[in-house]
Amino acid sequence: MSADAACAEPRNGVVVARVRPRTAAAAAGLARGDRVLAINGHGLRDAIDFQFHAGDEALELRVERDGSALTLVLARRGADLGVELEPPRADAIATCTNKCVFCFIHQLPKGMRRSLYVKDDDFRLSFLHGNYITLTDLGEAALERIVEQRLSPLYVSVHATDPELRHRLLGRPRVSAPILPRLERLAKAGIRIHAQVVLCPGWNDGPHLERTVADLAPLHPQVATTAIVPVGLTRHRERLPALRSLTPAEARTLIAAVEGWQHRWLRELGSRFVFLADEIYLLAAEPLPPARAYEGFPVVEDGVGLVRRFEDGFARALVRRPPPAVRDGVTLVTGEMFGRRLGALLSGAGLDRAGVRVAAVPNDFFGRAIGVAGLLTGQDVRRHLAALPDLGRTVLLPAVTVRDADGIFLDDLTPADLARDLGVAVRVVEPSPTALLSALGRA
Repeated sequence: MSADAACAEPRNGVVVARVRPRTAAAAAGLARGDRVLAINGHGLRDAIDFQFHAGDEALELRVERDGSALTLVLARRGADLGVELEPPRADAIATCTNKCVFCFIHQLPKGMRRSLYVKDDDFRLSFLHGNYITLTDLGEAALERIVEQRLSPLYVSVHATDPELRHRLLGRPRVSAPILPRLERLAKAGIRIHAQVVLCPGWNDGPHLERTVADLAPLHPQVATTAIVPVGLTRHRERLPALRSLTPAEARTLIAAVEGWQHRWLRELGSRFVFLADEIYLLAAEPLPPARAYEGFPVVEDGVGLVRRFEDGFARALVRRPPPAVRDGVTLVTGEMFGRRLGALLSGAGLDRAGVRVAAVPNDFFGRAIGVAGLLTGQDVRRHLAALPDLGRTVLLPAVTVRDADGIFLDDLTPADLARDLGVAVRVVEPSPTALLSALGRA
């Protein structure tokens, strides 16, 4: 489905997933399972229409419940109405028609659950959840809706501004719309954009990367940031274009180049504008920039500044409270990329002497080039932990390993499966310093 097709969906309403108690929605009588068809006479296509038309103080909701129509009147009590909506159906999402040479979904092995193979390129999910979109299939209706409803910020996969190079990176799709005119149109309309470059050595690095950054910078502040992230390559790349990972030496060269660009843009734009993913600093074995260099961490979910924010937050949390006493030993699961740094944090707090150990799990499922915790499978975690001599009483899993709505790993194992097979308690913990220290205190 194209982005324009998504715009043209019938206005058949949105379904309520949850109503929080003691909120405006609860007081109005809205209930889980209700289908909200219209707000103040405006038909609804999706959650964005709901948000757009729900800004008035008094809202008349036309609702369908158990086959019957009713009208509810909602009086706003602040910004939060207290209602959560069901996510869009898979067949209502605009999917990606590109065949990017680095697409991670094309590198998945066969036999995984179907939802993992869905490639979205939907501007609504970009606005609502920060998903990156290419803009290649964005037609006039979608562009007009973005401008009309002020859907900002959007997250855009740029990769290269040279039209021919970008076309090759995207797998030579049938639509070959240059990216800069589209970004310029959105920027002129006041839409804030976060750009991303997936760096593929030998393709869009070197002079190509320098051109891309130089082309995007004049669109600041509407193009607020440009994030450079390294290509992720799994061992399942049969019949795909030849790509390779960044080397440590290349990572160091890139860091030096970006630091030079940041000095220029900070002087000329008042912002560093271009930022590197944490993986590049870790690969180069170079110090991470200080927190101020991330300018508020606007794209931290893209892995830009995540390690700095966690480590600084850990230090602040220890100032507020002493390290917790751990009674019977705890094993913390993480990926290989962050394992050593997490171990150093625990050691600095004396928690290693209290029986807390770090298990940096190798990613055998996707390949050792993938070192982040969010792409660990249950079978790799289980295999690695089963070989350790003493897990203690509790295993703590970062929540990014089981982000699926059903609380399962990428390979459909669950934390309960690990607990049963390993014979220890397994708990999922949000990857924040406060949550981690609290979990250690309860272990």
